[in-house]
Amino acid sequence: MTLTGSVVRSDNGEVLWDHGASTPVTTASTLKLLIASAAVAVLGPDFQITTDVVDGSTPGTVVLVGHGDPTLSALPSGQQSVYAGAPKLSDLASQTVAAYSAKHPGVPITRVILDASYWNPADSWTPDVNRSEQTQGYQSETTALQVDGDRANPQAETSQRSTDPIGRAGAAFIAALRHADPGGVVAGNVTSSLGTATAGSAAFAEVKSQPVRTLIAQMLPPSDNTLGEMLARIISKVSGLDGSLASLNQAIPSALKGAFNIPTAGMTIIDGSGESPSNLVPPATMTAIMRQIQAGTNNLDVVRAGLSIAGQTGTLAARFTGANAIARGHVVGKTGWIDVEYSLVGTVTAADGTVLEFAFDAVGSGIQPSAKTAIDTLTTAVFRCGDNLSNN
Repeated sequence: MTLTGSVVRSDNGEVLWDHGASTPVTTASTLKLLIASAAVAVLGPDFQITTDVVDGSTPGTVVLVGHGDPTLSALPSGQQSVYAGAPKLSDLASQTVAAYSAKHPGVPITRVILDASYWNPADSWTPDVNRSEQTQGYQSETTALQVDGDRANPQAETSQRSTDPIGRAGAAFIAALRHADPGGVVAGNVTSSLGTATAGSAAFAEVKSQPVRTLIAQMLPPSDNTLGEMLARIISKVSGLDGSLASLNQAIPSALKGAFNIPTAGMTIIDGSGESPSNLVPPATMTAIMRQIQAGTNNLDVVRAGLSIAGQTGTLAARFTGANAIARGHVVGKTGWIDVEYSLVGTVTAADGTVLEFAFDAVGSGIQPSAKTAIDTLTTAVFRCGDNLSNN
């Protein structure tokens, strides 16, 4: 097992503690701090993800086009998924039926084309992430078209995901079309298949996700892997890249360097969730971005607002117990956990009033949950020491 870490003063960046802080280490879900920050930089806090429906190439066909919004919900009006306030598939269907009927009177809808080509739909899973994350319900395949994060239960954060999120979205859309159909516009034998929209096709319907500021607030506290993966792919596309997994190692560091002058040496970005053990970031880089988040640089107050509070909210709600309870309410941050690591990155308002940024990574095959408690104890020691913390 290895421990690496960095503690710096928030106001001037003075390094108070350095334990392999320049060594690139796997991140687990603390990577989401980088994804959220890059989303603010590239997309902006008010950016919304569009899902639309356009006319098909022949009458009787409509095309459902996804652009990476996993929050689009198949739940009926009045019911909320884990993504409260998400756009509804029912709204998209109602708009579609009305617009299609006006353009093609008397011709029923017999075919729905599912367009998930915003990035390559086959490039949907990080190779070194165990598929149990999918079956156990922690992460969906990263396809540009899906509904409710592809959860079997849209109201449960952890819920089994399918092997065909695009097909599942298509079936849900056809069901929504039937429900919205006032009189025979939707044929009884509607089929669906993968395809792409024709350039210049007439638009029938459109819904938008909530803004990025809200998506970050829904991603960070529960550590939602699907939102992290989707935002990373969209960052790549909006940056002019192809939205592939491979492109993230260019898109994310470039965004962080350009907007926040974050050092990118030693940074390797494999995915958007932190699930891959091959993601590598030095702890010193994590404290550098945390200083910017704490300061609210260039709208990073949006990320700061999504951090968990020790003993109170998010993935830190049940932590910092026993002797460590003294630090409850004084530590905010982002947790990380995969099979080979526990990590914690955040800000401590110390007992002496000093504000400190920290990053701790405990890594090793066979690591046990006791490492999580040990990290809490280490963080509590930083709280007690404050500006007296020393590397000596």
